Amino acid sequence: MAQIVIMPKLSQTMEEGSIVKWRKQEGDVVRKGDIIFEIETDKAVIEVESFFEGTLIKIVVPEGQVVPVAATVGFIGKAGEKAPDVIAPPPAAAPAPAAGAPATPAPTAGKPAAPPPVPSAQPAARPAAPVVAVPATPARKAISPRARALIKASAIAPDAIRGTGPESRVVEADVRAYLEQHHYADLRISPAAKQLAITQGVDVLQVQGSGDGGRIMSRDIELALAERPKPMSRMRQVIAQRLTDSFTSIPHFYVTVQVDMTDLLAFRQTLKAAGKSFTVTDFVLEAVILSLQEFPALNSSTDGRTTRWRSHVNLGMAVALEQGLVVPVIRNAETLTLAELREASKTLAAKARDGKLLPDEMTGSSFTVSNMGMMNVENFSAIINPGESAILAVASTIPQPAVRDGKIVVRSLMKITASSDHRIVDGMMAANFVNCIKAKLEDIELWKSLTLS
Repeated sequence: MAQIVIMPKLSQTMEEGSIVKWRKQEGDVVRKGDIIFEIETDKAVIEVESFFEGTLIKIVVPEGQVVPVAATVGFIGKAGEKAPDVIAPPPAAAPAPAAGAPATPAPTAGKPAAPPPVPSAQPAARPAAPVVAVPATPARKAISPRARALIKASAIAPDAIRGTGPESRVVEADVRAYLEQHHYADLRISPAAKQLAITQGVDVLQVQGSGDGGRIMSRDIELALAERPKPMSRMRQVIAQRLTDSFTSIPHFYVTVQVDMTDLLAFRQTLKAAGKSFTVTDFVLEAVILSLQEFPALNSSTDGRTTRWRSHVNLGMAVALEQGLVVPVIRNAETLTLAELREASKTLAAKARDGKLLPDEMTGSSFTVSNMGMMNVENFSAIINPGESAILAVASTIPQPAVRDGKIVVRSLMKITASSDHRIVDGMMAANFVNCIKAKLEDIELWKSLTLS
């Protein structure tokens, strides 16, 4: 009997997913544990393993379609077995994010964003939005077969051609008049470029030629294709919406301090020589955890009416991937030793890069650290993740001239910027918080006590 393959529910908040790629095709042998397809949620692209053995006898949901969780997407059975008749589930409409919904944290100036935690409180009920009539999709332009053939052969778009036939139908004479009006006979285009334009549906009248005398070349068609609007991935669409909601609904303000990392970097080398390898990120994360315990308001959240205090530090750390930024969460981070924190962050970062993170491993953060230190960035600020009250942006450590004891010396300096929600965090508190992180990073005795014991 054929086994049903369904869209899995990979987290408590997941309601639907999109099949990005089928890794097995109909007729392929499937073993238990094989990756059969990849799905995209609003947080990540995740590989899905098979629980069954046999042959993939039918694919019900094609690549690119969004369907609800538990929907049938395929069947695994015996080779040659007929799959049960099933109607493919209708594509799920992407819901518009609700006002006050968690947003993905990301640095400003085009930085990608992080997945949302669970919001701290329910937003107040709002009046129902007025129903807006959606205009019907316009009917397809009526074009005669001879006119359509000429349009295709000329590599032009029919949209601007005015029809003079019955019921405004575009006829061949209309196309010829349009070509003459736009001096098509004078157009210079290479045969290869014209063929490429025909096969790719590029209107050559909208292309500027870069060849001799303005001749349109294949590279010009390729540039026109590259400039075509392309649909954003589901993940990027959600990120875009959440970033907009975050930045427009939370009153951000920023505090920056400069940390002298010279002594800590030297101490890190000492640890490395002793066989204890720690990254700068490890020290930053630990300093943040310790500071959040002294300033719990920055580990809290607000909806503008109530404040939610959190008893644990669920620390999000941004990890850059090719398709964007994800933020795995180190839960109960305040209970971990520095060595345990290092291992937890290392494991989660590796899972993120391998595409193995589950949605539940990217939700529920109470504070996020976005570290761009490896990208030669002098300073930046980040967008707060709703459900949190602040985010820390960590820039690169750069050798710079500094005044010490009345003398100019070269020191390794790093800027950190806290973006805070002004509804719950005031300026003095934010300043004290970032200076607390600074003081801990510059306190070598602290790090000795945490690493040499």
